[in-house]
Amino acid sequence: MSPGPRIGSPLERARSAVGGLGDTVRDWWAQASRWQRWVVYLLLLLLAIAAPSPVIGSFMSPYTDWTSLLFNPIGTYILLAIGLNIVVGHAGLLDLGYVAFFAIGAYTLAYLGVKHGFTFWPTLILGMVLAAVSGVILGAPTLRLRGDYLAIVTLGFGEIVRITAINTNEIGGARGLTPVPHPPNLLGVEFLLDPLPYYYLVLAMIVLAIVFSLRLERSRVGRAWTAIREDEDAAELMGVPTFKFKLLAFAIGAMIGGLAGVVWSGKVIFIAPTNFPFILSATILAAVLLGGSGNMPGVIVGAFLIGWLPERFRGFADYRILVFGAALVIMMALRPQGLLPSRRRSAEMAEHSAGSAMGAEVADPGAAPAEVRK
Repeated sequence: MSPGPRIGSPLERARSAVGGLGDTVRDWWAQASRWQRWVVYLLLLLLAIAAPSPVIGSFMSPYTDWTSLLFNPIGTYILLAIGLNIVVGHAGLLDLGYVAFFAIGAYTLAYLGVKHGFTFWPTLILGMVLAAVSGVILGAPTLRLRGDYLAIVTLGFGEIVRITAINTNEIGGARGLTPVPHPPNLLGVEFLLDPLPYYYLVLAMIVLAIVFSLRLERSRVGRAWTAIREDEDAAELMGVPTFKFKLLAFAIGAMIGGLAGVVWSGKVIFIAPTNFPFILSATILAAVLLGGSGNMPGVIVGAFLIGWLPERFRGFADYRILVFGAALVIMMALRPQGLLPSRRRSAEMAEHSAGSAMGAEVADPGAAPAEVRK
């Protein structure tokens, strides 16, 4: 086996430079007191509230409307990434069909609103429930599979939902559905085509999803998910009902995906099966892995970058996707565990690297000792 990068090599120095700040922030956060954390929470919330300011937008998005970009794709990607992080980051299950739950939430609002006159808020609850039920329906027969097999099944489920939407005239078929109802006026604010109210709506949903996810992570459920992710066989031997907790992870992740679909469809007015391609699932998975799987701040940062960078590079015209892809490749080469990984994830990556390095130097058990060979 070829040895890893030498200490002091350019690649190793670049990795240290990229990872140093992220590790410093993560370690400080782990040791921060309760009041320090609440101050940070408050400052971040105030920053998010002030984010649509034109002063910020003039730098962040000189080529497109900044407020629209904050709602979609940035806000939508963050909400979807929080849901997928429960499945991938906490429970360790590879889901390549997450876009299906996003589509189920969107079609719930579109179908019930257009065909039956349902309003937004009751449909929001129904969309989350239907998405969660869909997660159970997908998970019940498939969660006994692992790894690549589970990934292939979930990918197929996403394509089944999209193709079913194309071939079902009752929900618009390939033509789609329009006009999807907007949310009703709330506190004197009108939800029409102005993206600002929708940004604050998705921001409120993101805050609720973060609180819910963090509470789960620190509960008995979160500890069970961690045990399953680390070693499912060992967790089952220790008495953890692994199938039940994996099914719960799928249902909760699907519920948050359905929530994102309902909020998103209320703004766009028109939806069609082409809005829900496989590449969207891959994009959200890339956001989770780029930011740091299993770590909420990292997942949010990763989803923000995935949503923002392509628009920031729009000045490169036809080459902007190439530049965006190159930036992702370089970042993952320098920081494979993600920008802000959890301490556990960093330890796993370090242990794996150390094991590989040590494995390269372990002599053949049948070989003679070094002194004898000499």
